Amino acid sequence: MRRRDFIRLIGGAGIVAWPLASHAQSSATPVIGFLNSASPDLLADRLRAFRRGLSEAGYIEGRNVAIEYRWAENKFDQLPDLARDLVRHNVNVIATGYNLAAAQAAKAATSTIPIVFASGVDPVRTSLVASLNRPGGNITGVSILANELVPKQVEVLHELVPAATTIAALLNPTNKDSSENVSKDAQVAAKKIGVQLSVLHASTDAEIVAAFVTMRQQQVGALVIAPDSFFSSRNEVLATLALRDAVPTIGSFRSYTAAGGLMSYGGSVSDQGRQLGIYVGRILNGERAGDLPVLQITKIELAINLRTAKALGLSVPNTLIGRADEIIE
Repeated sequence: MRRRDFIRLIGGAGIVAWPLASHAQSSATPVIGFLNSASPDLLADRLRAFRRGLSEAGYIEGRNVAIEYRWAENKFDQLPDLARDLVRHNVNVIATGYNLAAAQAAKAATSTIPIVFASGVDPVRTSLVASLNRPGGNITGVSILANELVPKQVEVLHELVPAATTIAALLNPTNKDSSENVSKDAQVAAKKIGVQLSVLHASTDAEIVAAFVTMRQQQVGALVIAPDSFFSSRNEVLATLALRDAVPTIGSFRSYTAAGGLMSYGGSVSDQGRQLGIYVGRILNGERAGDLPVLQITKIELAINLRTAKALGLSVPNTLIGRADEIIE
């Protein structure tokens, strides 16, 4: 064989071998399954926090880790199928957020693929894990204070509007376990401060509008919006309707107040998203989900929108302003 032909052959072999090497490298890239009941536009801030946590653990999406996203778009009945689809794709770990239903769907779909949940409910009370310190099995997570804070939200709202004799709680009936617990806790809190509680349900835009009609008929003095991804996806709608009907409201997350809602009181979702990413990274690095204790995010944020308060003709007590973590003016 002549030298020129030999060089041409080696060059050609290199061209053929390069895609094979590239394929081998990509096939070794770990894949995260991300299961959520909402939509990506709603979770932009939490996704940024999640990716920040991943990067702290050494993983950057598109560089050394891939993410398969599955969004239920607030159709909770689709979560089981979406979870099974991630299992069929044989992902390395499943991250679920930010409610109980997504975590339950993932847990029902697999007992072998590691699961890391982000939720606002008690994971032991809802049987996600055996205990916080030793969750066991293939699941662990990051718990944020959300449902547990509903009684405090009732109290804070009463502090702002002490003349209200009836307070409403707006719940999403499709998120059954969560809404039932919230309803019970809100009833207890309302009874404690001596006000009536009206429990209203909504899982569609039309039902939200109908709930406000009911509140006008019942002469409700204030509204607690339950922590739920559906309501979070309707922050601006809820804030607009509350302002139109002059109903003082409190939500669970800062995003509600930023969208024009009067107040929000709840855990730090940015801290939760970041820790979710860190835990997923630790599992990709070889740690077992069941050996990682469930993290509890204890940071609580009170935000008040003074512009909305002024539009509602409300004077916010200095005791509330002094406790607020953020004031929107």
